[in-house]
Amino acid sequence: MIAHLTGILFSKSPQSVVIDTAGVGYHINIPLSTFYQLPDEMEKVSLHVYTHVREDMLQLFGFQTKREKEIFLLLISISGIGPKLALNILSGIGIEELLSAIMSADSERISAIPGVGKKTSQRITLELKEKVSDIFEGTEVRPREKVQIRNKEIFDDALSALINLGYPRKSAKIVIENVLRNDNDINLDTLLKEALRSLASGSSR
Repeated sequence: MIAHLTGILFSKSPQSVVIDTAGVGYHINIPLSTFYQLPDEMEKVSLHVYTHVREDMLQLFGFQTKREKEIFLLLISISGIGPKLALNILSGIGIEELLSAIMSADSERISAIPGVGKKTSQRITLELKEKVSDIFEGTEVRPREKVQIRNKEIFDDALSALINLGYPRKSAKIVIENVLRNDNDINLDTLLKEALRSLASGSSR
């Protein structure tokens, strides 16, 4: 079972990366919280990895920090939450905000994430409150340096990321256009954060 990988970041997208280790490329699914912290392509990278094995499939899920992986493992321990949904949850809400929502039993904030229904969000707050209490204090997401991207590329990448997270194409497009209208020089990391914040608050008109 693969628990950690270090190698060259061969390629990256908001949903996944390929890490070249000794000439072998490992495709690893990642949350946006990890994407925000990745180095540039062809630079060295290390990820904490969870190996998901089924009879017909083997998938790798990678995380920049040990805390991200710990929270991911807590999420998939809940009935009805598989690796894909757990990854969507980490992508749809910041780690600090997720832990805060769990500690305050704010199931409505969690249910705003695509694919997370009311009952699932309630299970998350009920089952994980005690478990996350010891890792809540001091939670932070380390920012990465901004990388300027041309508007067309940043628009397409952001739209693809939001659609993959389960947001309707029309709503995602409107939100991205609204964010870019306020700042044409925005980078992909910030664009996704602002778009997700707007979608969570229902500001997609």
